[in-house]
Amino acid sequence: MLGALAAAFAYGGYRVNFTPSYAYGLWRIEPLDREVRAGDRIFICPPADTAAELALERGYLPRGLCPSGTGPLIKTVVALPGQSVEIDGQVIIDGEPLPFSRVLSADAEGRAMPVYAGGQIGEGVLFLHSDFVGSYDSRYFGPIPAEGVLGLAREVLTFAP
Repeated sequence: MLGALAAAFAYGGYRVNFTPSYAYGLWRIEPLDREVRAGDRIFICPPADTAAELALERGYLPRGLCPSGTGPLIKTVVALPGQSVEIDGQVIIDGEPLPFSRVLSADAEGRAMPVYAGGQIGEGVLFLHSDFVGSYDSRYFGPIPAEGVLGLAREVLTFAP
């Protein structure tokens, strides 16, 4: 029974979310057979860099099977290559403030947060966001490579606290 359940998770694209960035519970990675669009909620593996190291060190992300050593992120794509992102207390995309995008200077434990400097989104990268104020997303680590996209994130059995 446990083996069958493990196989369903490993090969069926199911993941359990334990972070408050999106609803807790069971999610599925749905194949993406088109280009990523702004507004897509996706699963993505962050690159192995200092942002992933910080996320693991501070417990923002669980350990997982992504090349960075983390589990995949569930985030919404809010800016694509060619778009301009400004950080001024919140995220501003192409001159328009992004709702629920306040940028924090410190995390819940008072540790200083790195903040993305802003700029034009380059080819091959995506700017990601979650409406949860404490989310560790592109506000802090900047755009990340689109090659890490695993697929669309679909809720299966979730709940919001």
